[in-house]
Amino acid sequence: MNTNRRWIARGGATLFALALLYPLTALFARIGAWQWGEDIRGPALSSVRVSLLLTGCAMVIIVAIGTPVAAYIARCGTRERLFWQAILLVPILLPPLAMGILLTLAFGPYGAVGSWLEHFGILMTNSAPAFVSTQVYVGMGYYVLGAVAAFDAVPVMLQKQAALLGLTPLRVFLRVTLPLSRLGLAVALSIAWVRAIGEFGAVVVTAYYPSGMPVQLWVNLQSFGLPAVMPLLVVFLAVALPLPWLVHVLAQRRRHA
Repeated sequence: MNTNRRWIARGGATLFALALLYPLTALFARIGAWQWGEDIRGPALSSVRVSLLLTGCAMVIIVAIGTPVAAYIARCGTRERLFWQAILLVPILLPPLAMGILLTLAFGPYGAVGSWLEHFGILMTNSAPAFVSTQVYVGMGYYVLGAVAAFDAVPVMLQKQAALLGLTPLRVFLRVTLPLSRLGLAVALSIAWVRAIGEFGAVVVTAYYPSGMPVQLWVNLQSFGLPAVMPLLVVFLAVALPLPWLVHVLAQRRRHA
């Protein structure tokens, strides 16, 4: 009886997995020959470069700012921690289009900061800085909340023992906390990466140009139809999915090792 139940449960889980992965079969849909002419290939390859380069810049900023912020929050008391977590949830919960409009109004020529930046020749609409800043706002909350969870997983006793051995708080963080939490930080970064590189709603408002892959996919769909979308879609999936998938698998293997 137990064996039958196990096979029934496994069969149900298999059906669930197949249903979840079913949309990927659309890569083999009969929509005609894929289009990859020069008028499509040039902008598509440009969007790949834009997404990889500028999203990489955004990740550097997110890690540089988010890691110390997460370390501080991990050491906060319960009430203060709840306050900071509530703040971090705001950009996560904002609808993407609303986020894009708010960023345009705040950092564009309509806002005080945007006007000040324009005096130095820094445009915060339809520019590389606008693209990067939007991705930072989109991905920061995911990274910091994930990083806090990673720091929480480090045994407090190990950190206290390191301090008793004479290490300063900074050395304890660098020699004990950071190495032991590196896989959790990698998971947090991979989530922020896939969230930022796939952002469309906010980026299409703040930085329609230079076009990243999500915006270029939409342009190709509107201008040429589905056959022109598929080549760039395959590249997009190949760039966005492997990193978080691989990091998650490694994290699970280490947890169950």
